[in-house]
Amino acid sequence: MSSESLSASPASPVQGAEPLKVAIAVPLEAELVEAIRAVDPSVTVLFEPDLLPPERFPADHSGDPAFRRSRDAEERYWKLMNSADVLYGFPNESAAGFARVVAENPRLRWVHAMAAGAGGAVKASGVSTADLERVMVTTSAGVHALPLAEFALMGILNGLKRTAELAVDQRAKRWPELRTPTRLAAGSHVVIAGLGEIGLETARLARALGMTVSGTKRNAEPIEGIREVATADRLPELAAHADAVVNTLPGTPFTERLIGREVFAALRPGTILVNVGRGTVVDEDALLDALEDGTVGYACLDVFAVEPLPAGSPLWDHPNVLVSPHTSALSVAENRLIAERFAENLRKFLAGAPLPHRVDPVHFY
Repeated sequence: MSSESLSASPASPVQGAEPLKVAIAVPLEAELVEAIRAVDPSVTVLFEPDLLPPERFPADHSGDPAFRRSRDAEERYWKLMNSADVLYGFPNESAAGFARVVAENPRLRWVHAMAAGAGGAVKASGVSTADLERVMVTTSAGVHALPLAEFALMGILNGLKRTAELAVDQRAKRWPELRTPTRLAAGSHVVIAGLGEIGLETARLARALGMTVSGTKRNAEPIEGIREVATADRLPELAAHADAVVNTLPGTPFTERLIGREVFAALRPGTILVNVGRGTVVDEDALLDALEDGTVGYACLDVFAVEPLPAGSPLWDHPNVLVSPHTSALSVAENRLIAERFAENLRKFLAGAPLPHRVDPVHFY
């Protein structure tokens, strides 16, 4: 069942009911709150910035971890959350906050998550399937597609152009007598695990550089510009012909360690791996073995099975690994883009239309 096809009708506004209330649960610029208010004058937007932690950087949805509310402020915050029909963000940007508001607020019908892959947090909340039918959760999927795709292309080009080796030589002030050739992007083949919005944007950029692209999708239907589309069980077969493999898949029980020993065994020596999906999709022990034997020539990793990446992980020190601290989706435009996405969805919600990117209440993607 596609998350895009799930109807919003069980949570649609009721004619003649009191005005819809939207509460801003996470830090947000005042001008973006006003843009949400401008969607419909009949909607009451509840926003009390003094109850929200200050942002430390653009799109810092959790805010400063040192922020503490007084007892009175904490009561005001939860009174605000529990008076709303719709929430912009999870309370306290946490699974526990989501679980609490679902339990305490019987009028709540819709929560819009800041993350593209909010299914993991929804699952971690322990909220029942019945409650998730009452309170639908939508994600910000798509907002992060371009920055993630650009990061993925950077990772591919790093691998093709040997930037890790160049950096080592530069630090050593070494000018090798024997020159080592690089590989061309044009004519290279990229396999993308997960041809959703992020995967398709990655494919678009890859094709612009002359690469060919294959990939996996739940429904293996042809996609224009993609050489071959297959289901995930055929990933080893596709990967056998790859110069680079890019993961954009979310973390679910069905994707856990999908890129593991079977996939690595199928790769040609020197294949590039980029992960901008979820860390649990890659078997990190198998990846380390593949790096050691040269099957994976370079790995560009923005996500990890455990985050923050433990200090003892060999990935930190591997010469052919780039570690990014789960920041590749961040951009200065993120808050604006999410607010615009929410405003668009709010119009659909008011009209009783289906909302895109709803978290599946059973499979959590």
